[in-house]
Amino acid sequence: MAQDDVRAMADEVAALMAQRLGGARRGSQPDLATMIRRRGGALPRRQRRAAQVLLRAQAQAASPKVARQMDSTAAARAHAELLRYLRPLGASARWQAGALNVAAAVMMGLLLVGAVAVWIMVRRGLA
Repeated sequence: MAQDDVRAMADEVAALMAQRLGGARRGSQPDLATMIRRRGGALPRRQRRAAQVLLRAQAQAASPKVARQMDSTAAARAHAELLRYLRPLGASARWQAGALNVAAAVMMGLLLVGAVAVWIMVRRGLA
């Protein structure tokens, strides 16, 4: 496996981690090591191990002699595992979840305002 392949896999996982878990500043795309340091704790244990495997593979691929001896199947397996975990919640699902949270907050506010209005009416003897 070439150095560029491993780097592309690591960059893809880092971008998905930043998108799904946060931890990236606006307008920047941190590398995998930075994302693991910032948000690696948010990953389940199995995916955290896979991210460490991919990070080690990226470090090994940086050296041409070591890259030729590297086991590429472990890196590919770790990449597939991380993609399987990070991809399901895409941008549309996060947008829907955010819209649902806003709607729930508005409904809770209206419910509280209505309860206060009824309480005031009862206290004044209007209802």
